[in-house]
Amino acid sequence: APAPVASAPAAAKVMVVGTDAAYAPFESQNEKGEIVGFDIDVAKAVAAKAGIEVKFVNTPWEGIFNALGQGDRDMIASAVTITEERKQSMDFSDPYFDAQQLIAVKEGSKVAKFADLKKLKVGVQTGTTGDEAVTKLLGKTSTNIKRFESTPLALKELESGGVDAVVADNGVVIHHVANNPGSKFKTVSDKEFAPEQYGFAFKKGNVELQSKVNKALAEIKADGTYDKIYAQYFG
Repeated sequence: APAPVASAPAAAKVMVVGTDAAYAPFESQNEKGEIVGFDIDVAKAVAAKAGIEVKFVNTPWEGIFNALGQGDRDMIASAVTITEERKQSMDFSDPYFDAQQLIAVKEGSKVAKFADLKKLKVGVQTGTTGDEAVTKLLGKTSTNIKRFESTPLALKELESGGVDAVVADNGVVIHHVANNPGSKFKTVSDKEFAPEQYGFAFKKGNVELQSKVNKALAEIKADGTYDKIYAQYFG
């Protein structure tokens, strides 16, 4: 029988990572068009630990999971919330970020909890967990919900007084508030919001890459690399 063809060592392969680079501070493009952000830095650190070469490809959210399923991307690093529904069609790394919804309001606002938004005008990013939560609270037909293409656009509307509050992922809100002190925003959290976790996504059954990434993720958490990256983005 012919000898089996020796497969190239894994290190020689480049891991192609898909990311929708329109979600600062997790992934976005800088002035030079390079893909940067928290997810990118964590993925780079993981790849370095695992001895894997990595290449990031900007991939629109609408087609990102199809690209993964077809094998055009080896991994997705794009603030992907781990859900039971998604687990049916893809595999996830261990969580690398704890997310939850946060309410952003002006400093003088009386809003103290999520239920206080019932009679107010609320801005959300279309199709996000924040959109779902606010739709549930205010009702599907509510004209008080204003939907935006991005969370920063919703926050701009809050600044100009077009909405009374914005509900969005904590990381995006904290980043914006920290970088725009002139906006005079404050954040309000509420136990009502279910905790969410972000994970890296793999094609279903790609156990080899999944276990490599998990091992490297545990290592960067243990040696302080992860904390250093976290502090850089979230203080």
